[in-house]
Amino acid sequence: MEKGKVIHLTTVHSPFDVRIFHKECKTLAKAGYEVFLIAQHDREEVVAGVHIIPLPKLRKRLYRLLFLPIRVLSVALKIKASIYHFHDPELIPIGLILKLLDKKVIYDVHEDVSEQIMSKAYIPKSFKKMISLGFNLIEKNLARFFDYVITTTDFIKSKFSKYNRKVIDIKNYILKEYIKNTTNKLSELNDFILIFAGGIYKERGILEGVKACNIIRETPVRFLLFGEIDPTYYSEIKNIDTLGRMDYKGILPYEKVLVEITKADIGFICDYPLKRHMKGLPVKLFEYMAAGLPVIASNFPLWKEIVEGNNCGICVNPLDPEEIAEAIRYLIEHPDEARKMGENGRRAVLEKYNWEKESEKLLRLYEELLNDK
Repeated sequence: MEKGKVIHLTTVHSPFDVRIFHKECKTLAKAGYEVFLIAQHDREEVVAGVHIIPLPKLRKRLYRLLFLPIRVLSVALKIKASIYHFHDPELIPIGLILKLLDKKVIYDVHEDVSEQIMSKAYIPKSFKKMISLGFNLIEKNLARFFDYVITTTDFIKSKFSKYNRKVIDIKNYILKEYIKNTTNKLSELNDFILIFAGGIYKERGILEGVKACNIIRETPVRFLLFGEIDPTYYSEIKNIDTLGRMDYKGILPYEKVLVEITKADIGFICDYPLKRHMKGLPVKLFEYMAAGLPVIASNFPLWKEIVEGNNCGICVNPLDPEEIAEAIRYLIEHPDEARKMGENGRRAVLEKYNWEKESEKLLRLYEELLNDK
């Protein structure tokens, strides 16, 4: 039974973004909603019950900011939906216009953008703090006008709760359908595979990971990397990889990366101690856990709560290659315990850290808005 039309709006994300399309839109379509997704795409199509309405693909940021929001508003108003759910800060003005037209509007906050601004290379350093503070003030004050604000972490939720009483965190946990069979192969091969999958840049701690692998001379450890990498940073890593431990595999489709993760022995997630990392919950942590890998993770309180609380890995100082090396060495030398950690992590994902369980919040939120006449 159809429950009404709902529209998801994005000018930044791919139409097949994991959170927007595979999690939220498909969940709503399965629940009986007629779901539309407006995003940059090359054609109009229906995929998994979701109607994708294409926006022109604009590569330049300025063109996207100037032209796409108005196009989004024009297309969205023609559909006459019950709920308008947008995903990008640059669409806040469109959300406000929709509210002036008496529409029900949800702002889905994926990241702490004010913190992200501080690490943007294209923003002059002398302006970063001023822009960050200004954006934070504007975003939070305007958020008070929306019917709901969705956040991905408790920390971001706490920042918005001061301005809007209807804020809910819907965490970015992994879909059960993406959880692959695992071989638990630790110690079955001559070399051990440490894996990192995601955007590769300095703050991800890859340099420290390579240094740690080079410290462990008694056992061959391969450090597999999947994801986009800056050429300059790649050269920097190659220069210190004296034993040839790093093995960069490039960019693969998401589902293929998940398969590759199951072939590894240890999941690596040693982000630098920046505020946005310490307060965030990276999806890759749960991807490693779902694949049955013991993890080596940064020793942030929030991450320790998950990793040590579920006994599924070891937390370390991400800036200390010696400490990272000791963690790798411990897992190599204690394969039974490492395998048990992997099993614990997988069980935790299947029981609590999964999208199917988290999506119940999204469905309750939509029901509440539709019943609030």
